[in-house]
Amino acid sequence: MDQKSVHTYLQAKPGTFITKPFAQEVDVYKVQHKMFATLYEGKEGQTNANGEPVWWLNLKCDPDEALLLRDKYSSIVPGYHMNKRLWNTIVLDGSIPEDELKKLIDDSYNIVVDNLPTAQREELARITSGDN
Repeated sequence: MDQKSVHTYLQAKPGTFITKPFAQEVDVYKVQHKMFATLYEGKEGQTNANGEPVWWLNLKCDPDEALLLRDKYSSIVPGYHMNKRLWNTIVLDGSIPEDELKKLIDDSYNIVVDNLPTAQREELARITSGDN
């Protein structure tokens, strides 16, 4: 998945909105005002096989799974500018299969939603079911 398809997938998660609290070039994806992902252009000069900039995606993760993923994929590293125990940075260089990347995004979103207070989870459920 490239930056555009990741952005589209993230934005489609129920109740998601984007803020830019860090810098104009950093999209922060939130649900109920809780961050579950960031997407930004990686290190200057880092390009893919097509010469395009490589994007980085930060996702929340179960601490044990975070370590396993880092061992499995060289493009998954401890969360850049994040709590390295709970966040992974994924370098979007095309090395991670699309299904796996979608699962990681889903997991990050679900971790945040599952930890919301009951009232916020219920509000999210109403919003997503159309019962405003």
